[in-house]
Amino acid sequence: MSKTPAKTRPPGSGIFVLYEDRDILVVDKPAGLLTVGAEKEKSRTAYHVLTNYVRKGQSRSRARIFIVHRLDRDTSGVLIFAKTEEAKVRLQSNWDDTSKTYLAVVHGQCEKDEDVVSSYLAESKAQVVFSTTDKTKGKLARTAYKTLRRVKYYSLLEIDLLTGRKNQIRVHLSDAGHPIVGDKKYGREGDAFSRLALHAKSIAFKHPTTGEPVTFSAKTPGHFAKLVGKIDEPASPEQPS
Repeated sequence: MSKTPAKTRPPGSGIFVLYEDRDILVVDKPAGLLTVGAEKEKSRTAYHVLTNYVRKGQSRSRARIFIVHRLDRDTSGVLIFAKTEEAKVRLQSNWDDTSKTYLAVVHGQCEKDEDVVSSYLAESKAQVVFSTTDKTKGKLARTAYKTLRRVKYYSLLEIDLLTGRKNQIRVHLSDAGHPIVGDKKYGREGDAFSRLALHAKSIAFKHPTTGEPVTFSAKTPGHFAKLVGKIDEPASPEQPS
């Protein structure tokens, strides 16, 4: 069963609620919003906003949500929360069978129509993730991509996340020589684009209670179209004119 965006939006958050039932809460997270709190930001997070949302403004409510996975602050798109601890455990236990598809606009024209990037990812003390060939220092990460469109300066990629490591897509595409547009951490020096062109387009999994296969999708942000043209419709590899 496929789910498409609804119009529910917690006030002032920029978050769209795509689907909600007794067990799960699926949202479209905007870029610029943390999934959960960090040392310098405790309250302006998806977790905080959605906790207030399920409590309907009642501070004494016992309603809560549980973190299933995360998106980087600057990555937009589909994000799942559980509404019970049992649902969280079931979702995370089956996470390897969850299909996660992203869209990214990268610098340059990718020569390959599709490829898989593999490496071991480690993290420095400065919290910068990097690839290493030493399997004792890093965790195996695999990222599959397909080139959907090529324009003069950029390529539009569809990405299947085969493993779920921190900053994995950003590091792997940078390693491949095609950093994501707007990536200030792993991107091209001098990139003046103000927003990270990485979007969690869809996610497919079995519902933790019913076992029904479900797919949730989020509309691609408008700034992608400014880079490579309208992209919500399926596209095939194209060469620039």
